[in-house]
Amino acid sequence: MFDPNRVPAVTVMDAHRQLHEGGAARPLLVDVREAHEFAAVRAEGATLFPLSTFAARLPELPTDRPLLMICQSGARSARATAFLLANGWTDVANVAGGTAAWVLAGLPARRGPLDPGEGVLPA
Repeated sequence: MFDPNRVPAVTVMDAHRQLHEGGAARPLLVDVREAHEFAAVRAEGATLFPLSTFAARLPELPTDRPLLMICQSGARSARATAFLLANGWTDVANVAGGTAAWVLAGLPARRGPLDPGEGVLPA
């Protein structure tokens, strides 16, 4: 049985810090919610990678940089984190509390229609 407490996790503050440290090891913030949820509110700089297409798109996710997985509360992203770790990814962590905690902490977030290229997985 899946236990969300057994996947590596970081706080929203740690995730934000890691995303802005720069350098070659800068993680990718991967939002596993659906497009309408992402459009409503999202952590600034997040990449949209919905769970509904997750398995089909799995080869698109990089294996050579850290991944920080996020959803609304941290439950779906914890499952995605566990799945990735079970399938060969080694540097993956769940963002505890998800987008709700991100917004509550006052971290940069965007709402509404996406700008061109926003949410797209970098090449």
